Amino acid sequence: MKFEVTRRFEGDWRRLSESERDRFRRVIREEFHPACERQRADPTAPWPKRLRVRSVEGAPGIWEMTWSFSGPDGRATFELVEIDGEPAVRWRRIGGHAIFGGP
Repeated sequence: MKFEVTRRFEGDWRRLSESERDRFRRVIREEFHPACERQRADPTAPWPKRLRVRSVEGAPGIWEMTWSFSGPDGRATFELVEIDGEPAVRWRRIGGHAIFGGP
């Protein structure tokens, strides 16, 4: 599955520690991406409960997920889009709870 990032995500990414970046990459590779592929094959497939994926209140089409429960708190917002006619993920923000001020 393809992905792209927003400028805000890029700025948020630079503020993360290297260990946070590594943890996010691992969760995406091992849990999020496989879940996206399952949903691509079966749109009724549930997201893994551990990721706590849900829509962002007051922001139609924007989703949030939790990629770290242990300090520091790790959240990311995303939207499902198309890139070159294929399903894709646009990562919008990454960090802690503060990202919900502008998902």
